[in-house]
Amino acid sequence: MSPPFLLLDFDGVVCDTERAALLAWQDLYDRLGVPLSPDVRARMLGNSAGARVALADLADRLGRPVGDDEWLWQRRRRTVRCGVAPARPGVERLLRTAEGAAIVSSGAAGWVEEHLRRLGLRRYFDFLVTGDDTERHKPAPDLYLLALERAGVGAGDALAVEDSPRGVEAARAAGLRCVAVPWEPALAPGLAGADAVLPSLDGLDLRRYQRNEV
Repeated sequence: MSPPFLLLDFDGVVCDTERAALLAWQDLYDRLGVPLSPDVRARMLGNSAGARVALADLADRLGRPVGDDEWLWQRRRRTVRCGVAPARPGVERLLRTAEGAAIVSSGAAGWVEEHLRRLGLRRYFDFLVTGDDTERHKPAPDLYLLALERAGVGAGDALAVEDSPRGVEAARAAGLRCVAVPWEPALAPGLAGADAVLPSLDGLDLRRYQRNEV
């Protein structure tokens, strides 16, 4: 039996960019002298609309919308923080044991390529499927369905690795087995739809998810 073809989300799974992006929001809150409350932080976690949550909260707290200069400053902080974000623990070990792997991300291709090359991980991936490739993104299954087509394997011969409820939902809708590795422990309760929830990729043993070969 062979290891499954790996389909890895990028932000928060391969690279710790989700944490870096949240820290950039914390930087803006600090700059504006407004505390980032635990409630708002929790609503931002794993939420593709997290920026809107933060902007609405800041507008309410400041009594005015966030200015263009402040927004640009936050985006620059995000670029700086993400530019030094490390790979998640266990990523390279896992990729070395795989017999095929691809990125499946709603992010832009340029973003993913830039960070994979910075981390020295691009060589491990057969191909990338990104938000540039399909009209619908996660939680729709389109990205995963396209990845299966490009890999030439069935859903039973692949394994998705995600970090968010939207990603798990997308993988499941594509018929895939899915392991969740949340970058933030508070995300774990929303990942019940995954086959397993692990604290890091160091705990993922591909021998438990062999291909369904005849």
